[in-house]
Amino acid sequence: MAELARVVVGLSGASGMPYALDLLEALKEVAEVHLVLSQGAKRVLWEEMGLSPKDLHALAHRVYKDQDLGAPIASGSFPTRGMVVVPCSATTLAKVATGLADTLLTRAAYVHLKERRPLILVPRETPLPLPTLRAMVQAAEAGATILPASPGFYHRPKEIRDLLGFVTQRILDHLGLPGKRAPRWGET
Repeated sequence: MAELARVVVGLSGASGMPYALDLLEALKEVAEVHLVLSQGAKRVLWEEMGLSPKDLHALAHRVYKDQDLGAPIASGSFPTRGMVVVPCSATTLAKVATGLADTLLTRAAYVHLKERRPLILVPRETPLPLPTLRAMVQAAEAGATILPASPGFYHRPKEIRDLLGFVTQRILDHLGLPGKRAPRWGET
């Protein structure tokens, strides 16, 4: 049996936890998921989904405390396919853009940039003020992919799961992982 690709998934305190859950469900069959939640993410997870961090343990191979800066995902010697921060709050985005690695989530993101591994940031907040736009540019210049939680409609979504799947499929594509969460342009 082939070894699963390791993927770090970080949840930060922005609205958009359904995107995170959809991604975690899609990854469970194709990746070894290493999960970290910020303090803000725990609150938003409860507010939006009625879930606690323990409810996500079945969707990850390993779950880390955001304060654990000695965790394996804090080191460049821990190989991964990439990292996704979904949802990515404006605060987390600003920290990643400036290299502020004061939590495990932001340290793992920093490691992905320094090791030149894929780092996908999925902001959901809108509208975007100038400081956030500048942070997006700065993070992109550092090597991150900015993938807003902005689903397309050409696949004629019928339910919310279809909209979530569109964003999840784009993330899987950028990680080079298989998935069939949404049809591609021109597919029937």
